Amino acid sequence: MPINLTTRYLGLNLRTPLVPAASPLSEDLDDLRRMEDAGAAAVVFHSIFEEQIREGDKTFERHYSGGMEDRAEVAEYFPKAEQFSFSPDRYLEKLTKAKQSLGIPIIASLNGSSFGGWLRYAREIAQAGADALELNIYSIPTSPELTAEDIELGYISMVASLKAQLKIPLSLKLPPFFTNFGRFAHQLDHHGVDGLVLFNRFFQPDVDIESRRVAPTIDLTNSTALRLPLRWIAILSGRIKASLAATSGVQNASDVIKLVMAGADVTMLCSVLLRQGIEHLSVIERELREWLERHGIESLAEIHGCLSQKNCPDPSAFERAQYMRALAVDRVFVNNA
Repeated sequence: MPINLTTRYLGLNLRTPLVPAASPLSEDLDDLRRMEDAGAAAVVFHSIFEEQIREGDKTFERHYSGGMEDRAEVAEYFPKAEQFSFSPDRYLEKLTKAKQSLGIPIIASLNGSSFGGWLRYAREIAQAGADALELNIYSIPTSPELTAEDIELGYISMVASLKAQLKIPLSLKLPPFFTNFGRFAHQLDHHGVDGLVLFNRFFQPDVDIESRRVAPTIDLTNSTALRLPLRWIAILSGRIKASLAATSGVQNASDVIKLVMAGADVTMLCSVLLRQGIEHLSVIERELREWLERHGIESLAEIHGCLSQKNCPDPSAFERAQYMRALAVDRVFVNNA
């Protein structure tokens, strides 16, 4: 039987929920064509960083100059510091060329650390032909004077500013570190954000005990990383208008199915493509179709959100009560071991 994998994200009709996330793989035009050929329903174009706009390669030289030589698994995939030295005009030219060359939607990615004037580049990104914009605020508040309300109001003001100047859909790639993430998500939804991407993975430094210095590290994720976005997507699904995208930890068709059941509209892939290659997209799609066919399901829409908190037979499964049950199961396992 024919299997329908179509979904809707940011107002875009997509062939499947499989969308490569912003990464070094989505920078090269040939790689973007390979993604389309392998079945990507859309692609998040590689990010332009606030530091690139403001300071060229100086900031990135400081962040990337040490420690990566010891991370053989990932170092080869990430560009050298000097490659960050390009103007916003070059990014826009590459974006325009990609849009002209591909038949799938292209979501631009703007990665910033402040709520300042760099937002004006969002309009230029839209003019370059992007179908949507994913805004990734990579900011870790360290000032004791900055309140949670200040931080949330900053995001909300940014959404309002962008919605006033953009005609393309806007999604926010968010960290999970908010006092009440559910309330904050509803506030963003109320102010018109078109999508939420859950969750951003912040850079987490390590310490080199021999050199006694902080060492930058970047580790590829595995399937355990998807549990946090799965939980919050399940909690939000059916309760906000904004589209929901899952990122971090999506490795295979089973992960995609879990997230769709929780209520994800798309699942974004990065680490698995770095490990297995771009062509692995077609493997995940094939396995996704095989699972649906094996279970007599004709459309992905049939299972979308079926295990969200709103639809789940046991809504407490996503809350504290389930934690107590998990501890009880662990005790039984330990006692029988």
